[in-house]
Amino acid sequence: MFEAAARHLNFGRAGDELFVTHSAVSKQIRLLEENLGVALFERRNRAVFLTDPGRRLLVTMSQVFRQISERCDEIKGGGSAPLVLSCEPTFTQRWLIPRLPLFNALHPEIEVHVLAAGGPVNFDRSHIDLALRRSDFSWPPELFVEMVVDERVGPVCAPRLLGSGSDEILCLPRIHSATRRDAWTRYIADNQIGDPNPPGSQVFEHFYLSIEAAIAGLGAAVGPEPLVADAMESGQLVAPRGFSSNGYSYILLSRLPFEGDSRKRNFLSWLRRQFDP
Repeated sequence: MFEAAARHLNFGRAGDELFVTHSAVSKQIRLLEENLGVALFERRNRAVFLTDPGRRLLVTMSQVFRQISERCDEIKGGGSAPLVLSCEPTFTQRWLIPRLPLFNALHPEIEVHVLAAGGPVNFDRSHIDLALRRSDFSWPPELFVEMVVDERVGPVCAPRLLGSGSDEILCLPRIHSATRRDAWTRYIADNQIGDPNPPGSQVFEHFYLSIEAAIAGLGAAVGPEPLVADAMESGQLVAPRGFSSNGYSYILLSRLPFEGDSRKRNFLSWLRRQFDP
């Protein structure tokens, strides 16, 4: 009970998590404090705060719980447990799912479960083995990180919107995504382009919607090469200016070393081969 109470800094929320009452949590904490002979919480105006001994105990308990979870993961890795992957939603939709049958055919012994999520990941609270992410956030130093591929981006649009010049795409209405609102600004700055101040723009909540908007002919969007490759191959999009690196990359994160789990090693190797055959 102490770990939950210390994590939440709220006895009521700890009780909800453990399916016991607030008073039951409070009683157990007081018994622990009496047994240790020190106060673990400071109680002020119906709020609780960890004392220094309480903070030290929380750190130790968190490490112990993490080790137990890691050992369970290692045991799972040696058997036939599914490989649970958390992946960026747009990457999942536009790149991973169309290619997942290739991995399944190559490794029929590995069952992959995919969860769509982006940004920071908490391996302690989410039941996942790997997280495929864009490197646009900070991650804890204790995680194991493998680079998959550098991100290369460029403006894309429906081919019917263009004439013969590659720079015409810069004069089209611009499509933005709320999750990457600075994509156009960064592209213009990184490539040292004179901005022609195009007419109008539209903003879509999710990144995959901005790609769909470009396919529909609403204007031009800055798209990562992997996420627009299939649409370009089918003739739905063109990228007359090509693609250039923007300083980000796609990375694979794990709480445990890749060397200790053949499922993770095989999936990482397969990912890299897709971008560098």
